[in-house]
Amino acid sequence: MSNGRKKLVEVKNLKMHFPILGGLLRRQVGAVKAVDGVSFDIYEGETLGIVGESGCGKSTCGRAVLRLYDITEGSVTIDGRDISHLSQAQLRKLRPMMQMVFQDPQACLNPRMTVASIIAEPLEEHGKLTGKERLERVYELMDAVGLNRNFANRYPHAFSGGQRQRIGIARALALNPKFIVCDEPIAALDVSIQAQVVNLLEELQERFGLTYMFISHDLSMVKHIADRVAVMYLGKVVELAPRDALYQSPLHPYTEALLSAVPEPDPWLEEKVERIILTGDVPSPSNPPEGCNFCTRCPKVMEICHRIDPAFQEVAPGRFVACHLHDATRHNITTSAGSTGATTRSEHIQQGENA
Repeated sequence: MSNGRKKLVEVKNLKMHFPILGGLLRRQVGAVKAVDGVSFDIYEGETLGIVGESGCGKSTCGRAVLRLYDITEGSVTIDGRDISHLSQAQLRKLRPMMQMVFQDPQACLNPRMTVASIIAEPLEEHGKLTGKERLERVYELMDAVGLNRNFANRYPHAFSGGQRQRIGIARALALNPKFIVCDEPIAALDVSIQAQVVNLLEELQERFGLTYMFISHDLSMVKHIADRVAVMYLGKVVELAPRDALYQSPLHPYTEALLSAVPEPDPWLEEKVERIILTGDVPSPSNPPEGCNFCTRCPKVMEICHRIDPAFQEVAPGRFVACHLHDATRHNITTSAGSTGATTRSEHIQQGENA
């Protein structure tokens, strides 16, 4: 819910298709639909969690929102400015406003540059500070992320994975951004370090008023940090809801299956958890199934699911889902056909929540 805050990021029908080339002339013979019609908003100061299994398009979506790719279709508006079709030269002026924390802290840091040089690089590219002012700013950023400023002249290989990720976070903060995409920032870290990095991100958000798009496959960590959660499957958002509502009563069968896989720390409760085992493999994003993308694995699949792709619609305040189980149009058709025992739309939604 917005709670009176303004929308900082607006994404509408975002598509990111990568061409498949074939034949002697290397012509396009198909496309990998990595992101296929995604829509969501992110409000100032909130964290939107993006979850889903590997290959569902989470990271591609994050990069497309920042225009690290030239998007295929749709619109991305950040702080009231439509950046969908801006050139790279025009985007360069907006880069200080939006930054990214990458998944692998070792791969995203130049091994030939010192920590001070890495953190100062954005300041050199976009700022007008003197050498002394840049160094002072580097020290401020190192203090903010919990790095000893005495290590400023060391190289990345001298640091642990958690410390390298802190360097990446400091670099992202250098230009005082409003919006940061965190692309699985804890996936490459030891479990003992993950909580430290997430707590750091929360502290920085409160201190600097940051807005996050937090991409992860770790559902328990997303539950800790996110205000709202979007669940992706095969390039599409299948459910979007406030965190507590989604974890307590998921509406989409795929969300139910994901949450049932989260380990329960209490062994007594763990024995009572009913796992939902999905059969089959995830379809290829270059050849998705007709109708709903999840119809080939859904335990609640219906005949209509194989024919019609469900609309992504709001079925309760702040709760969006793309599933025929909550399709008011389908229910009205059934009612008009004279079916017995028909329910109202609100009752139909409530049945889905209790499922």
